[in-house]
Amino acid sequence: MERAHREGILTAASLMVAGLAAEDAVRRARRLPSLAVGLHLVLVQGPAVLPPACLPGLVDASGRFPSDQFRLGLAYFFKPAARRQLADEIRAQFEAFAATGLRLDHVNAHKHMHLHPTVGRLVIAIGREFGLRAVRVPAEPPSVLSRCGKRPGTAARALLGWSRLLRNQVRRAGLASNDQCFGIAWTGHMSAERLLRLIPELPPGLSEIYSHPAAGSDPALTALMPDYEPEAEFAALLDPRVHAALDGNGVRLAAGYADA
Repeated sequence: MERAHREGILTAASLMVAGLAAEDAVRRARRLPSLAVGLHLVLVQGPAVLPPACLPGLVDASGRFPSDQFRLGLAYFFKPAARRQLADEIRAQFEAFAATGLRLDHVNAHKHMHLHPTVGRLVIAIGREFGLRAVRVPAEPPSVLSRCGKRPGTAARALLGWSRLLRNQVRRAGLASNDQCFGIAWTGHMSAERLLRLIPELPPGLSEIYSHPAAGSDPALTALMPDYEPEAEFAALLDPRVHAALDGNGVRLAAGYADA
């Protein structure tokens, strides 16, 4: 993160407050005042902040949300008790972020779980109490992907449809959002070559391009992202060809949503 920001094109990052390396990430972020930092809410396939006793039926005995988004989505929508626990966990994660002292630039969610209308509504309502100003809307235009040689499938088009619901929620709340988001179809594989293909095709407006970079891998990272290429994504952020392509196409790097 530090090298990608100081030497590369990284301008923003998202913090998973219950992640194993959260404390280290916060220390590093404090050394980078020009890096915008947001909250990466985890409400599926990852660790919760609240103890398991506070989230019965939502997390396992170790305090982790399951990976079954469909089952969790049904619970969040149909079960009042699950919605109350969901709200409590969202609030706890915002509180944990506030405790870091970092300025909250934006919020997004693991596996884009905030596309769920119930989750999105609670994230916005609770987030505004903590000064939330911007929300990532994972809207990846299929037309742009096609021009880049990536044929969007049914899932990509369905995701774009769901993103419209979230965008409407964000707009009604008076919050900011990106116009488009890239990194979904190529998740884990945002190489320099793909960035060089994408940059000339970027539409007008605010585009978020996200990746999962790492300077090296280890067993924990491999277990979480077995088919990802974090080292290639890290190299892409430092690649001088990418920086030259941004300059050559008149793309301005925004220092987070507040600068957009």
